[in-house]
Amino acid sequence: MPKHPGLDYLMLRISIFVLVGIGVVMAFSATMTWSVIEGNTVWAQAIRQTFYVVLGLAVFWAALRTPFAKVKKLTPWFLAFAAILTMLVFVPGIGVGRNEVGSQSWIVLGPIRLQPSEIARIAVAMFGALSLANKRPPRTLNEVKLTNPFVIYILVSVLFFGAMLAEGNLGVAMTFAVIVGFTLFFAGINWRVIALAVLGLVVGLVFVFLGGGYRSDRFTTFFGAFTGNFSDTRGSAFQTYQGFLSLADGSMTGVGIGQSRAKWFYLPEAKNDFVFAIIGEELGLFGGVLVIVMFVLLGIFGLRTAMRAQNQFQSLLAATLTATVVSQAFYNVSYVIGLMPMTGVQLPLISSGGTSTVVTLGAMGLLASVARHEPEAVSYMQSYGRPLFDRVFMIPEPTVDVRSSRAAAGGQRSRERAGRRQPARGPEKSRPERRRTEQRRTEQRFGAAVTSRSRSVTRAAHTAVSSKHGMHDNLNSYPNQKGQSGTWRQPPIRH
Repeated sequence: MPKHPGLDYLMLRISIFVLVGIGVVMAFSATMTWSVIEGNTVWAQAIRQTFYVVLGLAVFWAALRTPFAKVKKLTPWFLAFAAILTMLVFVPGIGVGRNEVGSQSWIVLGPIRLQPSEIARIAVAMFGALSLANKRPPRTLNEVKLTNPFVIYILVSVLFFGAMLAEGNLGVAMTFAVIVGFTLFFAGINWRVIALAVLGLVVGLVFVFLGGGYRSDRFTTFFGAFTGNFSDTRGSAFQTYQGFLSLADGSMTGVGIGQSRAKWFYLPEAKNDFVFAIIGEELGLFGGVLVIVMFVLLGIFGLRTAMRAQNQFQSLLAATLTATVVSQAFYNVSYVIGLMPMTGVQLPLISSGGTSTVVTLGAMGLLASVARHEPEAVSYMQSYGRPLFDRVFMIPEPTVDVRSSRAAAGGQRSRERAGRRQPARGPEKSRPERRRTEQRRTEQRFGAAVTSRSRSVTRAAHTAVSSKHGMHDNLNSYPNQKGQSGTWRQPPIRH
């Protein structure tokens, strides 16, 4: 792969904008039936989704322009805002959705309708990057204290996770747990801790499966889809079965944009959870592969950005946001094609939805900003200028965060020194032996010993000569020379 300083920034923008473009096209195709049901024009919901996309692109642009010092200051406030919205879900008259879709995941404040869990996922990811950057995870039980940043982050995550389970939104809760796991993994926590958490999550899913109800039916449908044998195509397996039929109708090239039959009330969530089935039906296998390739590129260059970032905060932020979006996308595609149980997770950047679209584009703006601030990209832009995209949209030239870079480098050196074994010292030497050793180690330049006094005299002489003749050469460009009489000779001056 060619090593171009701005390659990560370019490829991230390409993959993001291609996915957003596909999402807008699918919004016009998959939402027309729902617009008719609401008694509006055919394009009513598509125009509404386009407005959310434009708003999300504005947030994307704002994230690109925001310095990371300000991002760090705003992160705790963003987390507090997400916590307040999450609590409002349980307030009667404000939180809705229990009777509509089975989970109380939305709040309605006048004309505004929000899904706090989407905001909480990105807020917790940003909080994890802020609190765990340049921090060492606890290695023993004695280090597990309430003041430890890792313990604080885990407690905050558990509170949000419990709130999502109380809402009844198992799919969002699972994706949130994946985000927390990725954050802890990238921050350097022991893999055994993550393995125990995954084991606990699997045990919880087993209890859900054995508990009965519609969630248990989803697991039964998953096993049927995995083997190609649906037990109830008119009941619990209806949606998954219709998704399979849509993908089969699309074949290689698809039936054409806007020509899907499944969206005409055969596929209940054609514009949200099962939009990938509509893509496969209208654009065929080539369209589905294009979407998957775009998410693969987003994952590759997002993680590459994390490895080339300025400091650990930006690195952890880029890795977490990349894993958040890409893992959610592949989970959605997996349950549409029958490889995972259906949980109601949307396809990022493509599925219709206001909160999800705006928040995800804002997160992608932060990811692209990290790519802009790679040290090599900063040096390239300072030497050759900003790319056309930045100039058109008035995005300022990125800078290197020297303080964060030095702090990270200093912390890394301190950890290396702490972990390095000190060499064993030999027997103590007598004073004459130490003096002879020091004399042998004295710096020699052209046969003469260089002391601190000689350095200061040389520096003063060089400064005087430079100011007289307009020279700006480095002090080390001329060697210190000491004559037999102990006087200093002036270096030759080139005219």
